[in-house]
Amino acid sequence: MPLFRVLSERDGAKTRPRRRRTRNLEWMGSCGKTDENGLVLSLTRLCLLSLADNMKEVWAKDYADNYMDHYSFRYIMGPFNILPGHLVEELTWLLCTRKQMSRAALHLMLVPQLRSLSLERCPGLLTSSLCAHIAARCQSLWSLDLSGGQQLSSKVLSETLGCLPALRSLSLAGTLCDRCVIKTIAHRCRLLRHLDISRCHLLSPAALLPLGGGGSFLTSQSFISSSCSAPLSPLPLSSLLALDIGFREQEGDSLAAAAYLLLSLPSLERVAMEDLAQACCLIQHRQFNQTDEFTDREGVPRLGEVWREWRLRQGIDKKKREGAAADEKEQKENIMWDGYGSGTEEDSIRDVGPNCSQNQTEDKKKGQNVSCDERLILLLKDVKGLSCDSLDSLSCACPNIYSISVNVDPFENARGRSQGSLLAGGLQSWSGQLRSLSVHYPGPPVDLLPALQVAGSSLVSLTLEGVKTSPHTPLLEVIKACPRLRNLLISAEPPTTPQGAEDEEDQWDDLDLPQLPNLCSLTLNFSYEHSQMKPVMSWMSLRRVLKCLLTGSPLLEKLSLVSLPCPLNCVLQDVLHILDLDQYPFANSTNSPPMPLGRVQHIDLPRTDVKMITVRSLMQRSKRLNYVDVSYCWQISQLEWLNCETSSKVQVVWL
Repeated sequence: MPLFRVLSERDGAKTRPRRRRTRNLEWMGSCGKTDENGLVLSLTRLCLLSLADNMKEVWAKDYADNYMDHYSFRYIMGPFNILPGHLVEELTWLLCTRKQMSRAALHLMLVPQLRSLSLERCPGLLTSSLCAHIAARCQSLWSLDLSGGQQLSSKVLSETLGCLPALRSLSLAGTLCDRCVIKTIAHRCRLLRHLDISRCHLLSPAALLPLGGGGSFLTSQSFISSSCSAPLSPLPLSSLLALDIGFREQEGDSLAAAAYLLLSLPSLERVAMEDLAQACCLIQHRQFNQTDEFTDREGVPRLGEVWREWRLRQGIDKKKREGAAADEKEQKENIMWDGYGSGTEEDSIRDVGPNCSQNQTEDKKKGQNVSCDERLILLLKDVKGLSCDSLDSLSCACPNIYSISVNVDPFENARGRSQGSLLAGGLQSWSGQLRSLSVHYPGPPVDLLPALQVAGSSLVSLTLEGVKTSPHTPLLEVIKACPRLRNLLISAEPPTTPQGAEDEEDQWDDLDLPQLPNLCSLTLNFSYEHSQMKPVMSWMSLRRVLKCLLTGSPLLEKLSLVSLPCPLNCVLQDVLHILDLDQYPFANSTNSPPMPLGRVQHIDLPRTDVKMITVRSLMQRSKRLNYVDVSYCWQISQLEWLNCETSSKVQVVWL
């Protein structure tokens, strides 16, 4: 059993730094994959699963019974401090995703070699005592996620973050983060690259100014010296998510704060803030006097001064780019003289950055006489929280965007143009390069078709939220407009009128049905009334769309179909019929194409008419399947669920 003891500071709790492989956050979400056949797990994986299964009754039992609530240890000499950090991270992820994480287990896994810790899935464990353990034991953390920790006070957050200077990524979404916490982050977390403070309702837009080096750093916290009242240099943030952060102190504060941060954080690539596009427009037209009252009140430099510093920084960067371009041109000329190849002017322009002369031409067409040196060109690639009418001003300042989230208001005045055409025109600037599009629109999806036809050819992720459907909703046209999708999420209201029998036939020929061969995640989520047990079967032709998606997406890994307004069981039976060996004679051949649903791992089917016999067939055919949710499926009885739960290794959820 583990040996527990308290280390004093003179004992020295430092450990020799270990070399570890470079890992990113996406790896944490993919560690559940098996081999190509979905049958064999690695020995390391099997050992971690065994640890997870026995964590409560074996590994954490002695500590929980005899030590946890009796002593407070600065450091624990236990079974996990000898494991490499990435294995402890994976074990933590397994326990959290399987809802097996406990306070005792978490205490044992807070080891010095830990580099990444995410407690987003178990916010109930976040307490001031736990944060004290994190601050004392895990001072080398690179990534920390405390999202949803409503019981953590501002003081606790500040004290914890003040002890974690190595942080590169931090998520405090939905916490009690306030201005004091932001000041602590700006002063102590000087390596921070990613910050998520969405849904922090105690924050005002002005409270974010210290991130860009603005505002006073005076604070009552003991771990920040009173001599550090002078503004620091901006943080090297490349990602800042700050939507729904509370109430603005005065009208225009969010606009002024966004403009200040855009100019003072030169490395920003991913941003979610209110009035972001309007801030770009304000900077483009040099309307800095509109923000003087805000900057004077907050004690930060006026935007005119910040703009001049930005231009100076851009000039230095431009000289570096020109020097690099000259060196590259010289190298290409040497190669050409040597007879190995030649470089073109087009290649040089593409490598250096946006074409300055082209941008000047576009500005002249819009009636703006702006020199190339004064033109605002931001590095933003991923933006959220925009509106349709702001896309034009954003496209001038951000030509390299590949991911965008737009809120479309159907009642907003579009000056005689429909919101759909306005969205299509706004997305035209990024046509061919947009990879991800999210649209919130409380209207029919047919209005969004022009925009999808403009940007859909390059999209790999599409999200449509709040749309209102009908039996004539052109989902097949949406699929056809986005042939490269890997992720499709539609959250919609079901049709209010039932579909007539004569409308069930579709004009598409079976041979012409569009397919999404790269699709990995599919979500169709229909809203419902809680008092209504069964959804109204009002969209019968949706069955054909579902069959098209399930049979034409052999790489599908995650499937979520919630409260469908059409029969689903018959669709799944038809797809499973295709998987029969007599229908798919070369299913076991190495040269055969992937089978439909052959790679699915996670299935959610709440409030549908699916039957247990169909679920069992899915579990038999899909070798990688590990989770099925059939909550509130009225065709499944408790006895059927109990029999399936005891006879299968797949986790089946039923209510």
